[in-house]
Amino acid sequence: MQLMIHAIMFGQAFCINNNNSSSIATHKNSCLNSCGDFEIPYPFGLDDSCYLEPKYQFQIYCKNSKPYLFNTSYNVMNISVPDGKLTITGPVVRDCYSSDNGSRNSTPTRDITRALNEYFSVSFIENKFYSIGCDNLATINGFRNGNSYTTGCISSCSFADEVDLKSCSGVGCCKTSIPEELVNYNLKLGSYNNHSSVLSFNPCSYRFVMQEKEFNFSRLEDFSNVTNVPVVLDWAVGFNSCETAKRNMETYSCKENSVCINSASRSGYLCQCSEGYQGNPYLSNGCIDIDECKQKPNLCGNGTCKHLGSLFEESVGTLVKFYLRRALLPLSNCAELSGSTFGTFFLLIGLWHLMKFIIKRSNIKRKEIHFQRNGGLLLQQQLSTHEYSLEKTKLFISEELEKATNNFDMDRILGQGGQGTVHKGMLTDGRIVAVKKSKIEGEAKIAEFINEVVILSQINHRNIVKLLGCCLETEVPLLVYEFIPNGTLAHYLHDHDREFQMTWNMRLRIASEIAGALFYLHSATSSPIYHRDIKSTNILLDEKYRAKVADFGTSRTVSIDQTHVTTLIYGTFGYLDPEYFQSSQFTDKSDVYSFGVVLVELLTGEKAISITRSKEGKSLATYFLISMEEDRLFEILDTRLIKESQNHDRDQIIAVSNLAKKCLNLNGRMRPTMKEVSGELERVRMINNLDGDYNDPEIGEEIRIRKR
Repeated sequence: MQLMIHAIMFGQAFCINNNNSSSIATHKNSCLNSCGDFEIPYPFGLDDSCYLEPKYQFQIYCKNSKPYLFNTSYNVMNISVPDGKLTITGPVVRDCYSSDNGSRNSTPTRDITRALNEYFSVSFIENKFYSIGCDNLATINGFRNGNSYTTGCISSCSFADEVDLKSCSGVGCCKTSIPEELVNYNLKLGSYNNHSSVLSFNPCSYRFVMQEKEFNFSRLEDFSNVTNVPVVLDWAVGFNSCETAKRNMETYSCKENSVCINSASRSGYLCQCSEGYQGNPYLSNGCIDIDECKQKPNLCGNGTCKHLGSLFEESVGTLVKFYLRRALLPLSNCAELSGSTFGTFFLLIGLWHLMKFIIKRSNIKRKEIHFQRNGGLLLQQQLSTHEYSLEKTKLFISEELEKATNNFDMDRILGQGGQGTVHKGMLTDGRIVAVKKSKIEGEAKIAEFINEVVILSQINHRNIVKLLGCCLETEVPLLVYEFIPNGTLAHYLHDHDREFQMTWNMRLRIASEIAGALFYLHSATSSPIYHRDIKSTNILLDEKYRAKVADFGTSRTVSIDQTHVTTLIYGTFGYLDPEYFQSSQFTDKSDVYSFGVVLVELLTGEKAISITRSKEGKSLATYFLISMEEDRLFEILDTRLIKESQNHDRDQIIAVSNLAKKCLNLNGRMRPTMKEVSGELERVRMINNLDGDYNDPEIGEEIRIRKR
């Protein structure tokens, strides 16, 4: 401190008088940048050469003084350059019923496929899917990462006074999240009773995707004249990461005094002005240095303020520069000081050490805040309630996982989904792990994350993925799993071009392993655990092609003989128990139904939902049941099985098909339990004395031959 006082006494003003009075540019010179009262910032533009290529993403056209996305009918309401957000008007789809035999009058179903193409995605952070009405079964269908996706929710009520639009939790109104990188959507609405029991006060129902913070409706009548609502889209430059984009400076879009940031919501990158600058980072000289003297006129009291410029930016980095500006502005921006450069030098040294101390304290405090925000206290409470200690679930430090994943390098990404992004990493002890960056959107998602930790902490089964620990001191919480090297079961079943093909014996063993794991969850744990999202993409295969059940984000523990009741639909369409879809009651038999769909995938090699099949056969479960009724089982089997199966496999295939049919019974009570399913599969495997163990040299040799 004495050093700092001495430096202040003998210091001198070393600032640069570099006031920049130029206005901040938002568009290219000579380019028209407005449509009516709406200003269009670059990289968007109206005319050729006034927007960043490609035109399908960044060109705006003006009609009747209103801006529209190129080649669409969707009005642009707002464009945010720093955040990579664009707001358009999205459709409200309605169904209205009359007392005349419940006849239905609907607005045409609209989608925004053409509006989004591959350059835009619906913001999963900003938007929610809503369904308004007292007799509704609403779904949203779309595509993400090249695959079809469906989710939805149920809303019902008996009286108009019951409707609760504020919480929108199932009584006359329901909402649900949408997935990351959804590039288009189509809205569908069903009704159990054609609104016959609620027709007097609720003849119409509505569904739409909308920016959540703009949802301020309070009554059903508020929707009578609403045709459009705001929808936020995510955009980014190109599809490459910052690291890749910088390799080609001719096409790299971030200009002087700007930084590149990988988009958090989709592929591609965004540009932002560096700390201490403001403006448009996509324009040459678009980022202008901030003049603190102008922003704070009374900064120096009666003294004269001089602008610092970017004196400290290159020497000490952005974070430290911010603190230096705060500490030095009262001194160096005020021209009344005088002294030696020597004193100033020591002042900087003293401040440097002070900043190191402040940053260290700040990092510790930030980690504590993250720990609490990410549910650390809830985790401690839950684990103690379940008679487990934190020692059983290791708490990793952030530095260890950053090193393990090379700062979460995009090249280390194993997969992305609605629950989060998974990176491959290697710990200091040499273990290969999978690190999952969970997506947290409010308290419900935090509880879901903690739920997964607690459930996996209770499980010890060779066919269930093992949780090694978690990290809660980062901005988003991290889960650390054992690394499962051979990907998902879906990849092997649905990719017919794979060189390595699964034999019938392997498929039968995998089915038995999954059934055994679910039987363990339902019966062998202290409280029954319902997985609620059994599907082939949640079945991983280890180095010996053993099945590992994964992704417990939506799982629930329940008291014995109880069901789990929810107002939102959890799971994946195509695998969802129809009984659960109608009643919102999830039971152990709901997992049995989902497992039945996986059995059919193993038999046919088909996807659970496919738009290439006939209308009644888009659902694999329905397609399979119809084929069984028509005695066409062997016509729909995976052709790879038919080519390679032996005569004695036929009895096993028929037995497994009959078991799948039982699992897919529309009446949950008529389905077998997972204990019965597991026992039946073991019996089927014994038909030909197949042990299915990859320690068997003959089967091990089969794998080696097929991988060549």
